Amino acid sequence: MNLDLLKNEPRLLIEARLQPVAGTRFQPTGFPDLGAATYKSADGAEMLLVESAQSMANRLESAIWDAATNDLVAPLSGLPYVIATNSAGEPLTNSVLEAHRINSPYIYNAEGFAAIQADVGFDEKKPFNARKLAAALFKYDVNSLLHGIFLEKIGGVVRLPRALSGFIEATQVNVAASGGVKNDRVRASKGDDDKTAKEGYGNVPFHRDEYTGLITAYFNLDLALIRGFGLGAAAESLLVALALYKIQRFLRDGLRLRTACDLDATEIKVTRPKAGFILPTITELEAALPGLIAAASPAFASPAKTTLKYKG
Repeated sequence: MNLDLLKNEPRLLIEARLQPVAGTRFQPTGFPDLGAATYKSADGAEMLLVESAQSMANRLESAIWDAATNDLVAPLSGLPYVIATNSAGEPLTNSVLEAHRINSPYIYNAEGFAAIQADVGFDEKKPFNARKLAAALFKYDVNSLLHGIFLEKIGGVVRLPRALSGFIEATQVNVAASGGVKNDRVRASKGDDDKTAKEGYGNVPFHRDEYTGLITAYFNLDLALIRGFGLGAAAESLLVALALYKIQRFLRDGLRLRTACDLDATEIKVTRPKAGFILPTITELEAALPGLIAAASPAFASPAKTTLKYKG
């Protein structure tokens, strides 16, 4: 695995062509009071947002979590993150799975968070030091450096943007309208004195919109931002490799987005830099990551897993 070609690049851009594992229809993400997000491209093509940047951040984080062991996947052993336990000392949640990472109320309201806050070093009477925040995040929760953080409970300026972002959209889309009926084997019809459908009685017809189209996942790794953290070569190599590993695992294991949106990656390509850089495989990344973690470990918390007690 060779990351040297990325040393002077501002961005690493990756695209992956996706298709349903069966058939041609797929279900996009839906939004309250909006439904599916449809729009037109600059040339008038019908477009559809399949997965938002916010959702993709959560999915990329979940891609490195092993639900069976309730821990990071084995190649990432030793990577720092924060665990919140309940008052009995049982694991409650952690900064990898929480949508706002260490800005989760189960973490910033937990006993022991003051040490993290002290390392962030925010002083409202001085200019905000983003590099100090980056060093604190690398110490306690490397994940937050890739997916961004906003620690408004510490200060309104204590934030970092996402270094790794992604979304999935489809073009040349058409609506595949369908529907069905929820059957009631006891009371198929509803009389005036019957319970309403809202209460679960009676046959209830419904409509459903799925889509067909050409689906593409886009990933953007901000290499200039990572270098700007000022954490040194070992940390930069780890962050880049970790980001690539998240992308590769998501494209291999995480593409069952919804019941009716189960996808396969059929082609993965680097679009920037234009030439030379070859995307490492999962096997190459899994072989390299333990060594990269060991090389960067002097900057981690000891132990790497910081356990805080939430008493709410």
